[in-house]
Amino acid sequence: MIAEIMAAGTTTSPVGFGSFKITGQHTFFDLIAATTNALNGALLARRPDHYRNFTVVGILLMALIGGIGGGISRDVMLADIPAALLNPAYITLCLAAGLVGYSVAFASGQLFREGLFQFMTSLSLPWYAVVGAMKATEHGVPVLGALAIAIVGPTAGRYIIDVSCGVTPKQLVRGEWFVFTAFLTGAVWLVFNAVGLNNWIAAPVAVLIGFAFRMAALYRAWEEPLAKEPSGAYIHDDGRPLLGRKLHKKSERELKLLGLVPGDRPDGP
Repeated sequence: MIAEIMAAGTTTSPVGFGSFKITGQHTFFDLIAATTNALNGALLARRPDHYRNFTVVGILLMALIGGIGGGISRDVMLADIPAALLNPAYITLCLAAGLVGYSVAFASGQLFREGLFQFMTSLSLPWYAVVGAMKATEHGVPVLGALAIAIVGPTAGRYIIDVSCGVTPKQLVRGEWFVFTAFLTGAVWLVFNAVGLNNWIAAPVAVLIGFAFRMAALYRAWEEPLAKEPSGAYIHDDGRPLLGRKLHKKSERELKLLGLVPGDRPDGP
């Protein structure tokens, strides 16, 4: 048995550095999405609501997760070896974008950083959605499955970052139609593909539509509707929904905050 393992080991191919590719098989579009998402990851990790005393290496890892996390999730779902692991261009460009994001976040004001982050997020979302739809159709995935892949690609990296930072994932809370932007972009590309439009036209137009919608949602403050609160729920001071005992259709805590309980103050024991 040991001899067989050793014999098998002697036939393995030597490890190389891979082929640094920029174009071919949607690589160009995918690299745009990965690089912009990596920049987003570094900027996001420096936001006050996400920052957790990260080291420089930690910031770069967040950039890498943001850049290739969605693509790897997408490729694994399609039973492919992730492109980011075969083409060193992905990791190289993502780390470079992470350094840029770290430098910008460290040197610039919060307002500028937030504006840059929102702009780059709006740009990377539709690119990743288009690549996801493309790859899904190449694998023969039906429409609903292709739309799911189009959503996973651009949002999985953000999910991992949010969970790593102890923040509720962006997909689950109000976020100016974050997930819907990916859905819309993938759906538009699928329609263009169905009518036979050239991909070099279909992809940029679909991205432009998704980008325009996301920017409009941010500018106009369009947000997803909140779910109806469960009976007896109230929002805690720190934003967390908590359940309280009902009293005349109001909880004890709510009555105290409103000053409706004699002898009690909202900040009292």
